[in-house]
Amino acid sequence: MYAVENTKLERKLFGLTFKNPVGLAAGFDKNAVLYNELSNFGFGFIEIGTVTPKGQAGNPKQRLFRLKEDQGIINRMGFNNEGLETAIKQLKKNKGKVIIGGNIGKNTQTKPEDYTKDYLECFHGLHPYVDYFVLNVSCPNVGSHAKLNDKDYLLELISAVQKANNSFETQKPILLKIAPDLNEGQLDEIIELIAETNLDGVIASNTSTDRTGLKASEARLAEIGNGGLSGKPINEKSTKVIKYLATKSNKAFPIIGVGGIHSAKDALEKIEAGADLVQIYTGFIYEGPKLIKEINEAILKM
Repeated sequence: MYAVENTKLERKLFGLTFKNPVGLAAGFDKNAVLYNELSNFGFGFIEIGTVTPKGQAGNPKQRLFRLKEDQGIINRMGFNNEGLETAIKQLKKNKGKVIIGGNIGKNTQTKPEDYTKDYLECFHGLHPYVDYFVLNVSCPNVGSHAKLNDKDYLLELISAVQKANNSFETQKPILLKIAPDLNEGQLDEIIELIAETNLDGVIASNTSTDRTGLKASEARLAEIGNGGLSGKPINEKSTKVIKYLATKSNKAFPIIGVGGIHSAKDALEKIEAGADLVQIYTGFIYEGPKLIKEINEAILKM
């Protein structure tokens, strides 16, 4: 019902062949429980995680809120997942139907000096089971995430992960997931960082902490509190980030565009802005699985 099979949809990026450019973003199948079933909806790739070394409960509930008028979601899940060992166990059931990305992060209780150790543990553990990696350094729902946005620290982290990658016979692509709230100066730093480290690509973007222009009342937003905003309200913002990165870097690296894709038109805008692949999450919740088919059909027409 949902899969569109056509070789014209194939995309070759960082040594992988994606059967189509529409993926499921991280955070939906956190523990790699449903990726085989989800692939039946016609996704070209599925990103599992965010996986942390140890399982953790995440932030106290209630921690996920729908903004129905805005067609958005605010969440502060806090990397709730069952940990690395569970993810490995689940990934051993892979039927090979779809490309799998592994989104990795640090445990909430980890001290700043041990952040890199957490990423490396997940990287080593998942390496045989995923097709590409994403370093999640931009989630607003984990404590002390300021260090993760510091260019010097990112340089250290990326270098350590790349060194680990080189110790394997087969290297896996490594991408960085960035926030939609970065200013142009910070985006310039990301472009410099990718040039310096030769990173394989960027996912733009994660959820936003900005609440500008929402239909939800101030009282409702105050009641909800902190969290990352996703869905329609961040569509334009993430497209701007994609366009800036693609234009300013002269398309020097692949970009996976994510943030507020609720229609085929939204996906095409991301692609026109410079995204090579797209991912959905909140749009998948509001629009249902028909969205994947609609995007792929629109790409074929284009």
